[in-house]
Amino acid sequence: MKNYEQYKRIVKFIFGIIVLFLEMSAFWYVWLNFYNQMMEKPYNRTGHWLMIAVYGILLVIFNILYGGLKIGYLRTGSIIYSQILASICANVMIYLQITLLTKHFQTIVPLIVITGVEFLIICIWSFLSVKAYRYLYPPRKVLLIYGERPIISLMGKIHTRNDRFIIGATVPISVGLDEIKKKIGEYEGVVICDIPANMRNLILKYCYGKSIRTYTIPKISDILLRSAESLHLFDTPLLLSRNTGLSFEQRFVKRTMDIMLSLAALIILSPIFIITAISIKLYDGGPVFYFQDRCTLNSRVFSIYKFRSMIVDAEKAGHSIPATDKDPRITPIGRIIRATRIDELPQILNILKGDMSIVGPRPERIEHVELYTKQIPEFEYRMKVRGGLTGYAQVYGKYNTTAYDKLKLDLMYIQNYSLLLDIEIIFKTVKILFVKESTEGFSECESKSIHETACGEISTYVESSKK
Repeated sequence: MKNYEQYKRIVKFIFGIIVLFLEMSAFWYVWLNFYNQMMEKPYNRTGHWLMIAVYGILLVIFNILYGGLKIGYLRTGSIIYSQILASICANVMIYLQITLLTKHFQTIVPLIVITGVEFLIICIWSFLSVKAYRYLYPPRKVLLIYGERPIISLMGKIHTRNDRFIIGATVPISVGLDEIKKKIGEYEGVVICDIPANMRNLILKYCYGKSIRTYTIPKISDILLRSAESLHLFDTPLLLSRNTGLSFEQRFVKRTMDIMLSLAALIILSPIFIITAISIKLYDGGPVFYFQDRCTLNSRVFSIYKFRSMIVDAEKAGHSIPATDKDPRITPIGRIIRATRIDELPQILNILKGDMSIVGPRPERIEHVELYTKQIPEFEYRMKVRGGLTGYAQVYGKYNTTAYDKLKLDLMYIQNYSLLLDIEIIFKTVKILFVKESTEGFSECESKSIHETACGEISTYVESSKK
C-alpha cells in the first residue's frame, strides 16, 4: 500500500474526472438534441461548450458540498446518495438557466431522463471505483492507544468503518512509553484516544519522526487552538484565541441572512405547514403545536415551537424523557414528521423572533443544560452563539450522539464560523433529511439513564434563567 500512497490523490482525481465526464456527456446529448433547438437563435459550437462547462461547474460545486467525490472516505452507498443529490441539484439549476435562455418554461422530461441515466452511471461508477480503490488501498491495520476512559464505544464506531481501519491491537498507556513504541512499529497507523497531554505529545512526536500516520481524538483545548490566529509580534510565534464568539460584523451578516431566508421559507413551506397542522388536529384533536423551554445565546431561556409528534401529555410529570427508537408515545403522524424533520419547521418563527438562528448549536432543554454542565463544565461554551434549527453537530452527528461529542462538533462550528460554512451546512442538511442514522433515537437503556438522572437534577435553574 505504501508504494501507491503517493498516488492516492491522483487516483481519486482520475476517478472523479471519469464520472464528471460521463455525466457531462449525457447532458451534452440532451442539450444538443432538445433544449438548444428551443432557443430563438440556437447556439453554435462555442455556446455548446459554454453550456457543458457551466453544467460541469455545477456538478463539481454540488459534489464538493455533498462529498460525492470522496472515494475512500465515504461508503459506497453514501457516495451514490451524495452523487445523486449533486446530480439532481445541478439539473435543477441548469433547468433554471435554460428557462432564462429560452424565455419559457420548457418540458422537464429530457432532464428527468438524464437524471435516470446519470443514476445508472453513478451506481456503476461507484461500485467499480470503490472496488478499485480498496484493491489499491486496503484498510489500514492500526494500533489503538487508550487511557482511563472506556473505549468500547469508540471501538464500535471504528469497526463500522472496516473499509478504512482494522484494529490490530489495543494498548493502555499504563504499559509505559517504551512498550508502546515497540508496538507502534508493527502497525500502519495509530489511533490516540483521550489520554493525558504529556503522554500524547510524546507519542505524536515519535510517530511524526517515524512518518507513521496518527488519528487523534481531539480534546476541547485542541479545538480552541485549531482556530487560533497566528501572530508574529517578535521572534517567538504566538497563537491568539479571542474566545468571544462571533464578531459584530459576523452577527450582523448572520442575522440578516436569518431574516431573509426564514421569511422566504415561511412563504414557500406554508402548504406543508397547513397540511401538517390539519393532519395532527384530525388524528386526535389535540393541540397542533408543542412548546418547550430551551436555552440559547448567553443561557437565555425561550419557548421553542414544534409540531406535536407525540400523544397529548407525553411528559405528564414534567420531566424530559428522550425518545427511543420505537417510542409508543409517538403518533403515526409524528413518526412521519419526525423522520422528515417537518416537526422542526415551526422554529422558523423562533428565528424571525431572534430566539434562534438557522445554523447554530441545537438549543437544549434547560434541565439537560444543567445536567450536562455539571458533568462537562465546558458544555456552556455552546451558548456563545444563538441556538440553531440545524447545525454542525446535526450534519456530522446523530440524534443520539453523546453530549461530549456534540459539544466538540458545535465548538468546531463556533470557532471556525463563516458565512460559507453556514451555507454549506444548510445544503448538507438536505442530505441528512432521509438518512436514518441522523434521526435514530436513543436505546431504551440510554433513555432510562438520562430520564432518571435528569429527574434528580432539575432545580431552581429554570426560574433563575427566566429572570
